[in-house]
Amino acid sequence: MKRLVFLFAMSAMLAWPQVASKANENYKTKDGRDGVAKTLDNPNRDKSQKPEEIIAALDLKPGMGVADIGTGTGYMLPFLSRAVGHTGYVLGEDIAQDFLDRAKARITSENLANTKVMLGTERDAKLPSGLDVELVLDVYHHFDYPDTMLASLAHGLKQDGRLGIIGFYRKDRTDHIRLEREDVIKEIESNGFRLTANRDKIGNNQYMLTFVKR
Repeated sequence: MKRLVFLFAMSAMLAWPQVASKANENYKTKDGRDGVAKTLDNPNRDKSQKPEEIIAALDLKPGMGVADIGTGTGYMLPFLSRAVGHTGYVLGEDIAQDFLDRAKARITSENLANTKVMLGTERDAKLPSGLDVELVLDVYHHFDYPDTMLASLAHGLKQDGRLGIIGFYRKDRTDHIRLEREDVIKEIESNGFRLTANRDKIGNNQYMLTFVKR
């Protein structure tokens, strides 16, 4: 009987669901990601995303180290780069190499000397330690394995570093937003973080949560 229980537990672990499978449908193929890229690079995005407002809310300072998690085509990289200045640095992380190729092209075209990209995985952002701020913009609901991803994000932060989550309200995007804001807070806090700020509205009718490590 004990052996059967053990085998059942092991099979359950191996079958751990990819919780964001619906949200990630358009990211599974090159053609799908090309379509997403057009949305990410929409020339009107500044009006709805309000990146300068996001930069101000992150309270970035010259000399800081910042990571843009799920950077996609690198939309936020120029704004982050300017905010931390030549004494700081920016890392654009993503799990799709074709997205990172687009982000690298942006870095080159805009001469972002303090910025580089890095390839992560679904479970690990592969970040170096010592970051001041990690930005997760429109990306948390794409985490297939939030527990292991959050562990990797915690590893990348300084002890007093900050994790900024900007997400859509589920009521506005019921097609693929997995959790209500309150449940996002509970999930992140259950994985080694503590909420320090909760903002109702930023940018494109979204919320912003700020966490530090416990």
